[in-house]
Amino acid sequence: MLLVDDEAETRAILRDYLLSDARLEIVGEAADGQVALQQTIALRPDVILMDMQMPVMDGVSSTREIHRAFPDIAVLGLSTFSTDRYVIDLLRAGASGYLVKDAPPDELIDAVRRVAAGDSVLSPEVTRHVVRGLGASVPAEITPDSELAGVLSEKELEAVRLLAEGMSNREIAEALCITESAVKGRLVKVMEKLGVRDRVQILVTAISRGLVDVKRGPRLMS
Repeated sequence: MLLVDDEAETRAILRDYLLSDARLEIVGEAADGQVALQQTIALRPDVILMDMQMPVMDGVSSTREIHRAFPDIAVLGLSTFSTDRYVIDLLRAGASGYLVKDAPPDELIDAVRRVAAGDSVLSPEVTRHVVRGLGASVPAEITPDSELAGVLSEKELEAVRLLAEGMSNREIAEALCITESAVKGRLVKVMEKLGVRDRVQILVTAISRGLVDVKRGPRLMS
């Protein structure tokens, strides 16, 4: 794992939290996004904890460059606020999740392990913020990508719609009267078909390509 934050004290606190779990290893640290990119090239970490606002190169720009070169490396954004104005840009850049810096140690460790395993990390509050923000960034009369929509089955599209409503796998399972394993299976197939690595990037792709209409409520476009 690579720690990226311009404040040495913050990195020290995060380091202490993370190293309390013997399964986690920190391979490097960086105080700005440019050094983070260099460290990523040299060290190839599985997960990067990325601060938003830093000198030289900010977290969004660094994440974009890292994701372009190493799409399999998970980036977990960190910020002081749960609805930081940069979070949507960060997720568009390819991040797998977002967490506030004052999150409890257990939550931070769990988030790192989840993104390392290919999952994503967004609280319901942040998910709603992201859905609103992504919806505001697309044209009012966006034309759904029919080719992309045609790749997904009706069951898969329904799972995407519920995901855009901020539902967890358990909540999606209850809404569709299926098991959580079945939900995970559908979303894995969606990831494969869309060429993305996690639930967050499903959201980004689905909204930006018109598969979900969030301006009139998060429902599938026909």
